[in-house]
Amino acid sequence: MAAPPPNPINKPRNPKKHSLKDLKTLGHQLLSSRTHINNLPLLLTYISPNFPPQHVLESLLSLHSFFSPLLPDLPSSSRSPTHNKDNDEPDADVIYKTWLRSKFDEFVKSLVDVAVSPKAEDALKEVVLDTLMEFVKTGNGGRFNSAIYHRFLVNIVQSTESLDFVLELLSSKYFKYIDISYFTYINIEKFAKNLEVKDISGNDGKTESGDKVGESDSRKSLELSIYKIHYIISNIPPLEDPKQNSDYELWGGSGFSVKKGESKGPSQHLKTEDKDLKSEKHDNDVLSAGNYAKKMKLKFTKAWISFLRLPLPIDVYKEVLSNLHQAVIPHLSNPIMLCDFLTRSYDIGGVVSVMALSSLFILMTKHGLEYPNFYEKLYVLLLPSIFMAKHRAKFFQLLDSCLKSPLLPAYLAAAFAKKLSRLALVVPPSGALVIIALIHNLLRRHPSINCLVHQEDSNDTTDSNSEAERGDDEDEFGASTNIAARKAGIDHFDNEESNPLKSHALGSSLWEIDSLRHHYCPPVSRFVQSLENDLTVRAKTTEVNVEDFSSGSYATIFGEEVIHCFDGASGIRDGLFISSHICVWPGEPALQIRRRVKQVPVAFYKAIPTSLFSESDFSGWTFKEEEGERKGKKSENGVSNSSGDKDGCCTKRQRVEC
Repeated sequence: MAAPPPNPINKPRNPKKHSLKDLKTLGHQLLSSRTHINNLPLLLTYISPNFPPQHVLESLLSLHSFFSPLLPDLPSSSRSPTHNKDNDEPDADVIYKTWLRSKFDEFVKSLVDVAVSPKAEDALKEVVLDTLMEFVKTGNGGRFNSAIYHRFLVNIVQSTESLDFVLELLSSKYFKYIDISYFTYINIEKFAKNLEVKDISGNDGKTESGDKVGESDSRKSLELSIYKIHYIISNIPPLEDPKQNSDYELWGGSGFSVKKGESKGPSQHLKTEDKDLKSEKHDNDVLSAGNYAKKMKLKFTKAWISFLRLPLPIDVYKEVLSNLHQAVIPHLSNPIMLCDFLTRSYDIGGVVSVMALSSLFILMTKHGLEYPNFYEKLYVLLLPSIFMAKHRAKFFQLLDSCLKSPLLPAYLAAAFAKKLSRLALVVPPSGALVIIALIHNLLRRHPSINCLVHQEDSNDTTDSNSEAERGDDEDEFGASTNIAARKAGIDHFDNEESNPLKSHALGSSLWEIDSLRHHYCPPVSRFVQSLENDLTVRAKTTEVNVEDFSSGSYATIFGEEVIHCFDGASGIRDGLFISSHICVWPGEPALQIRRRVKQVPVAFYKAIPTSLFSESDFSGWTFKEEEGERKGKKSENGVSNSSGDKDGCCTKRQRVEC
């Protein structure tokens, strides 16, 4: 083998003077003969976002063609030159390959810089990404080069730019390969742990005289890194069942192989993570699909648990909670590991608690999690704002499922029924429909609380009743007030109490539901009639599907009454036309009423009315303003007619008496 050039050039003299044609010539010379090896450092300087994209692309293609066939023969980055047996000087060929290795590492570093630079164009970034992933595929003797991939992901996460295009490209083209997903989970676990340590050290190092601007920049940088990690980890395709022994597509050719005597490699930073893989006793083979999936499940769990320990921004927090029960829990090796995260989220209150309820419910019902204060926290979530929340549909369905157990204590079922009935007075009509459905199911499932439907007052109901009566006796009109209180009844339910046990719901009644019989919205007043049946007879009644009402709104209620049937823009006269079941507005599609309604007269006015009633509607009536004006005019004219005033008063009295 010919010796390398004696004096390789590390720094070009004037790279900016080379044109695109010159770069093509330099590339052809480098690929044709080793005598032009000094063109290599010159071409490397053009792999920078500061140069035109055409120059960067031409240099990239030449260098990629040069390094690709040499990668299997290049030593690792940490390997030092060996010496000859007969001479103390290192072998010239080894020196040459070591120098090439250093230039290859420099080439990879320049490619990563271009990929994360905001100056580079998207088309150039796509070519750079494909080149990097080719080196990841073949840069370790034909196997997956985790060192290059780790360096690439580190620069993406630590970059101060958003890099949406690069992340989207990486997830759409490469996350489908199982080895890339595997090492992505390993790197995410490392990134999350480093960010967690950084956040803890940053909080501990805060001082009153510290630089607030620097602290704000550090917080923004941390949040941006968390956004990127969340995008990466949430866009990796879900794992398949390892029992199916599916055929996985590998990016690194032969996959992640484990051979005897090959426990060391260029990716020294992955030693601890891959101990379980390197301890396999097989001679020369790739891991089977089932074993690979099991290892992936462990890495998946570690990556997600490490990520959830980070100080997540509120929008990331909500997005994670909304997808946790579907995208994460089914694929964890031990879902109980999420109990700390979910219980903390459930204790926060508000929308966060509502979104954490789905995952917490799965852990309680399917994985044996015990949470003693679950129903107390659920009771506190029943607020008017929940009926306008984005995730209210899922919440109401889970609420119905949580109250389904026949082992639920009577005081707890009564507290939820009473709390919901009180909310029915202040929520929109769609919320009232959900409440009626929930109370219907509660009364049917728990016959012990049917006393709430109609409960008579007794003289010795509760201590609160006696206290109220004693307070009334001290009133100036104690006797009359006490009688009125006994007649009207006292609601012993404490709506402000957060503990269902202390709410005294069993001593109350569902009078709020009775008031819904006169609700202004017809669907509510009709639906509440279903509670008039004897729900204790389970054979003659059925449960209401809460899902049919959980997503209700004003639009859905109106849609139930009105259906778009045809376009009434043509052939319609000016004005509003009403028949027994068709309503048409000019220029608008016709609306068909689901039920037949009565015909009503419609008044048409040629001019805009100036008053609600005309003078002819109330002849002989006078109002205070008119009377004052008339008296003023009489006083000005000096005329008084007492008899006329008396007649007017008599007339008014007569009309009032009538």
